[in-house]
Amino acid sequence: MLFPEAEYLSYRFPEPQYLGAKYVHRGWIAQFIPENARTVLDAFSGSQSIAYMLKQMGKKVVTNDFLCFNYFIGKALVENTRYTLDSAALDILFAENSAPEQYNLMENLFGGLFFEAGDAAFADSFRSNVPRLSNPYQQALALTVMCRSMTRKVTMGHFAHTQALVYAADPARVKRNRSLVRPLKELFLELLPEYNKAVFDNNQPCVSRQENILDLLPELHDIDVAYFDPPYCNSHADYQSFYHLLETFVVYWKDKNFVNGTKRYEPRRYSGFDKNSEALTNLQCLFERSQEIPTWLVSYNDRSYPDIDTMVSILEQYRKVDIERKQYAAGRGGKGSVAGSSEILFVCTLN
Repeated sequence: MLFPEAEYLSYRFPEPQYLGAKYVHRGWIAQFIPENARTVLDAFSGSQSIAYMLKQMGKKVVTNDFLCFNYFIGKALVENTRYTLDSAALDILFAENSAPEQYNLMENLFGGLFFEAGDAAFADSFRSNVPRLSNPYQQALALTVMCRSMTRKVTMGHFAHTQALVYAADPARVKRNRSLVRPLKELFLELLPEYNKAVFDNNQPCVSRQENILDLLPELHDIDVAYFDPPYCNSHADYQSFYHLLETFVVYWKDKNFVNGTKRYEPRRYSGFDKNSEALTNLQCLFERSQEIPTWLVSYNDRSYPDIDTMVSILEQYRKVDIERKQYAAGRGGKGSVAGSSEILFVCTLN
């Protein structure tokens, strides 16, 4: 059975708008999770769609991503078992800016770039009130829903371009996507019920982490399966460029420079997997530090560096490797998921 714990199938992960998200592949990936696996690591969790699927399967989930806004999705929907946002929480979040001299980053950086002044000021006010919520799970859920609202409001759902307000002023584009001109507060209220309904308890102690995976692996024990979806050099979206605004919003940087036309933060968070010069060494290190984990599932793309043969040669130092392929019939955004390319899953076992 694909999902032995069928009681959790009534919960639905809110569909992400995230380049490279494995949301559409989750059923395919689930086939290769051993039924007897109890604890599963999602090491590069991104949108959290696979971690959430693992939670639906009744697994104890350790989900990790080095970007903070992704960590909060995991905190809100994987680790969280019961806390939602009710009317009392909304009264707090929608109150006036609790510290306008401190919370003005969105208006100063992104007002007139990605958002009109009113929406940018609302985002600052909202962010100022998040710490006033009663617990960290409500805080994580508030940040998660607001980040999703922001991607709904921007054409293409990312922040690596400077045409957001130009597109929002184009009647033809607005006709196709009314969200471009809808207020952030309205989008938040529309999305919130779906996120509230996604919160559930699978009776397992799931946890969300924000670490560089190479640092986290030595701390982990008794993991049965590791799912690895590392950045694909040459074929993945540059997540820190595409989603820099979301990271800036949740962390609320005070010690960064903001560069180029999109006001991306510098210095960037260190991944270790997104540059050709570092990828091979760090992939080798990743698998070296995962030897205690019996089964690995490694997502990849056939247009990436290193190539498939090189990946297999690395993996075969540690595991028996079977290669599963799923070809893209049409593009889904990003350089890797284009028509004719293939989603790869390396199924790595001890025998």
